[in-house]
Amino acid sequence: MTKNTFSKEEQQRIVEAIRHAELATSGEIRLHIEPGTSLNPVERAKQVFEQLGMGNTELKNGVLFYLAIEDRKLAIIGDSGIHQKVGDNFWQEEKELMVNHFLKGDYTTGICKAIEQVGEKLKLYFPFQQSDTNELSNDISFGG
Repeated sequence: MTKNTFSKEEQQRIVEAIRHAELATSGEIRLHIEPGTSLNPVERAKQVFEQLGMGNTELKNGVLFYLAIEDRKLAIIGDSGIHQKVGDNFWQEEKELMVNHFLKGDYTTGICKAIEQVGEKLKLYFPFQQSDTNELSNDISFGG
């Protein structure tokens, strides 16, 4: 059910937004979607962050977008390197941007715009280095 929430074209658009956001930064962005969670979305996002190995980036600059579609819960969390640069307010602003699009039924645009803005912050604080490698997959991960 969760994987079918987004069409193949929408999934490709999101993956392309991640790829594009990561072009100018050493930061890593992932999106995880699952039907629901009984946990607070931030706590669940922290679990998924670890399961996906996102804490293993060299500069601690991984960012996870977490969506529990059926429960209508979301969280955006960043590893310690990026979080100490942007703080809680930035993540809250990106969540609000997504929710505003979600309320209009435009999930893909909301996700892509937030990914784009996170990419800009990552580029500011963690610019691309010649030695950079894509440490994590850009593909959407699905749970449940």
